[in-house]
Amino acid sequence: MTKPNFLYYKVTKFSSIKEMMEIAVKEAGDKIAFKYKENSNEIVEVSYSQFQQQTIWLGAALTEMGFSNKHIGCIGKNSYSWVLTYLTALKSEGVYVPVDKDLPPNDVFHVLNDSECTVVFYSQAQEEMFMNNTHKLPNVKLYIGFDRADDAGIFLSFNKLIEYGKKCDCKKYQALKSEPNSLKLLVYTSGTTGIAKGVMLSEHNLVSSVYYGLQVSTVYDTGLSVLPYHHTYEAVSGLLVSLHKHSTICINDSLSAVLKNLQLYNPSYIYLVPAFAEMFHSKIIKNIKESGKESAFNKLIVVSNALRRIGIDLRKLFFKSIHNAFGGRLRKIVCGGAPIRPEIGKFFDDIGISLINGYGITECSPLVSANHDMFNDYNTVGIKLPCIDWKVDSPNDEGIGEICIKGDIVMLGYYKQPEKTAEVLKEGWFYTGDYGYINDKQQLVITGRKKNIIVLNNGKNVYPEEIEGYIQGIDYIVEVVVRGLADDKGDEKSLMAEVFLSEERTPQEVLKDIKSVTRDLPTYKQITQVVVRTGEFDKTTSRKIKR
Repeated sequence: MTKPNFLYYKVTKFSSIKEMMEIAVKEAGDKIAFKYKENSNEIVEVSYSQFQQQTIWLGAALTEMGFSNKHIGCIGKNSYSWVLTYLTALKSEGVYVPVDKDLPPNDVFHVLNDSECTVVFYSQAQEEMFMNNTHKLPNVKLYIGFDRADDAGIFLSFNKLIEYGKKCDCKKYQALKSEPNSLKLLVYTSGTTGIAKGVMLSEHNLVSSVYYGLQVSTVYDTGLSVLPYHHTYEAVSGLLVSLHKHSTICINDSLSAVLKNLQLYNPSYIYLVPAFAEMFHSKIIKNIKESGKESAFNKLIVVSNALRRIGIDLRKLFFKSIHNAFGGRLRKIVCGGAPIRPEIGKFFDDIGISLINGYGITECSPLVSANHDMFNDYNTVGIKLPCIDWKVDSPNDEGIGEICIKGDIVMLGYYKQPEKTAEVLKEGWFYTGDYGYINDKQQLVITGRKKNIIVLNNGKNVYPEEIEGYIQGIDYIVEVVVRGLADDKGDEKSLMAEVFLSEERTPQEVLKDIKSVTRDLPTYKQITQVVVRTGEFDKTTSRKIKR
């Protein structure tokens, strides 16, 4: 085993979200906690002290109305109001239920009914849906609209509710305490098959994810908050981590505005999914090629890397125009949610921006592992959080098996589904459904999902994600799914690739390029047939392809 050459970051210990916010106010009360746009262009700034006070007013109102220990639902686009509601609920005795705004109405109703929400906060886009379907949500007593100007029966104005809270006894809300190991955050997974399951996370789970996660991978002074808040990746690893680090969180107002907002807010870090990193990489390479500077750029990479080996780092200078496109201060891109191609990681490292790959799953609050800034290998998803144990169950000859996790970040179970819980939680171990191995540096390498494994008739197991990673390196291939190719008897003897392209190509042309990029793979992993799609693959709301 190779001994890692790094030290864990020092992190201030805390035992509750309430204590985390009290520490933030004490240590950085006047610092800007949030920046966001209002009325299109006006930038609003909110300090840590102001944010804390607003959560107290909102909490006081909900407590006065008898909802301090209830299940609070929230659906809507990323916004300051969403975050304010989130932290208010986490500091109460109640349970917060974030709901995916892109779900069909009946799925929204299912989540709100199954989670037993009595109050729902919502954005303008959801108002008509709720007003026309209150009879389908018998448990919901109040609907609180972020964008409503006035109250109308059980539909209340968010701003007026906060004004009401200013008149209430704040001490009642501030005195509330939660049991650390009781349900605090109820997150419904958007799986690629079947009805979503409610993942039960405790406050201890959340505290552990933040505290131990920051020991492995730190953040800096300013972050651009892009990913959907109803996912734990952004809600916990993004928002809560940033708040405990006393960073300034700049709320991105739309996915189409990411590049513009990088220039506006000049962040030092950003959390993304690989699709964004791939998009950034493609745009940069395209611009370099169109300007006729590809040869010069490649030579500069060689020179820069040679200088780095003797302790001279001029990447910020050599690649200044690229850094300026990211706002000029970007130091780190944290990537999770799906595998990242190693060449993308190398590219960003070459130009002077760390791309930190990690691994998480909602059932683990969500962070399991991440690359340390001083021990970054973009071929892996990094080292484990100090609070967990991990193992590879039933490894094959290559050491690949199902990744299992035990420790402070593992969920309580699935809400009202003990049978489903028992399928994945066994003697304290959570069976992730992800396959991989742990290398000699104690870094995790993910090879694919258990349910996606292709078993060929020769007994070989193929992880399609591995081959898809090679194929995605072809610049005109936008999306790809690798599947087993069955013969007349139904036996899967070979592999095929279904692709969606950015430009017109014949299947034969695509197959030739695929064979070129996968030439080093064993024969049984070679693609023998290609199908070209006319449109994108169907996806889940988290933008994962439905296989």
